[in-house]
Amino acid sequence: MSSSHEQYLHLVRLAWGLRQLELGVRIELPASQEPYVAVRRESGPLRVLALLRGKKWIFAWGRGRHQWIAVFDEDAVRRIHEMVAR
Repeated sequence: MSSSHEQYLHLVRLAWGLRQLELGVRIELPASQEPYVAVRRESGPLRVLALLRGKKWIFAWGRGRHQWIAVFDEDAVRRIHEMVAR
C-alpha cells in the first residue's frame, strides 16, 4: 500500500470517528497541499493532517508539541474533539 493511500485511510477513519461524535467534518484533497480533515467549529475549521514522521503516522493540527497524536492512539478522536470544543 502506498503512503498516500495509507494517509487517506487514516483521514477517513478520523473523519468517521468525529462524525460519530456529531461533529461536522469534510475531507479535503487539495492538489498542491497535504490532504486533511476539516472539522467544523465556531472560530473556523480545524485542519487535521495525517503525517508520516519517521515510521510513525500521526494526526497533527498545529505545530506545537501538544498538537499531535499517534493515529492509532485510542484517545486520538477524543483529543481532537476536545480541541474543537475549546
